[in-house]
Amino acid sequence: MENQYQKQFPDLMAGKKIMYVHGFASSACSGTVGRMRTMLPSATVIAEDIPIDPHEGLAMLREMAEREQPDLIVGTSMGGMYTEQLHGFDRIVINPALRIADTMGAHGMIGKQTFLNPRKDGAQEFIVTKAMVKEYRAVQEQCFADTSEEEQRRVWGLFGDEDPLVHTYPLFSEHYRQAIWFHGEHRMNDDVFLNSVIPVIRWIDDRQNKKERQVIFVDIDALRDRQGNQQPSARKAFRQLIETYSLFIVAPSPNYDAEQCADVQSWLKDIIGVPAYDHIIFTNQPQLLLGDFMIIPTRGEQGVAFMGTVIPLGSDTFKTWDEIMEYFSRLNGK
Repeated sequence: MENQYQKQFPDLMAGKKIMYVHGFASSACSGTVGRMRTMLPSATVIAEDIPIDPHEGLAMLREMAEREQPDLIVGTSMGGMYTEQLHGFDRIVINPALRIADTMGAHGMIGKQTFLNPRKDGAQEFIVTKAMVKEYRAVQEQCFADTSEEEQRRVWGLFGDEDPLVHTYPLFSEHYRQAIWFHGEHRMNDDVFLNSVIPVIRWIDDRQNKKERQVIFVDIDALRDRQGNQQPSARKAFRQLIETYSLFIVAPSPNYDAEQCADVQSWLKDIIGVPAYDHIIFTNQPQLLLGDFMIIPTRGEQGVAFMGTVIPLGSDTFKTWDEIMEYFSRLNGK
């Protein structure tokens, strides 16, 4: 069976440069760098070891960004704290340790530490002193110096809902709009990168390229059965379709019931994850939506006068999501 984590996206960020900013006690040999280079073979991924001194580290990263002019900067943990401060670039911060000094104190990061990955200079250990923590605190206080409308558009925050180390979603959300939960812990792994980070990179790449994809609307009842459980193959199909199309989930308007809205969003977060962010449409008149395709269960098919192509899940032609996927594979994005 094909290893999904060896999957490659040769058209994604093709010919572009991605700068990776690693976390505390890590290096440019981080597994995330290898992951990016494997899955994004047409992009150039650059990374350098960050000095332990935080002022030196931030200065080095600013010089690097200015010199390299990356199309995207991705930072994790402590690297997310630094990345937030690299203004003027498209950026993704993942579990950003925006209060790194507090994290150091709370999790025993003072004293002798061992690097988690090989460093270019061969160093294996380093010492974190109380004076150094004070310097990190000074650097972390520089976060959110520019949260202008332009920066709002260019900064994305991803937060693991089981992160035991860093809990900065509320702080980030005070300053930026694009804050998204994903299923995962503090450290990046293949599943998180593939299903949570890659979709955001795709949105950024499309915006940079001014690319408009064909639109598929998916009725929420096509994703779940009458008992509210996930339809077989629905999640797999959704994840495949977003590689080619722009997908939006359509749900009945809850008539200003905030709790109902939250329930729908929570269910979609569990089933779809990051790709559902800002892609949910609440309406009682789906026929007014302008798009190319609409996937809808046969029990709700009657009365939908959608201007595009209606795909009735459960019909003789499209009995299951697998048959819908076969249909779209034949279209090949056309």
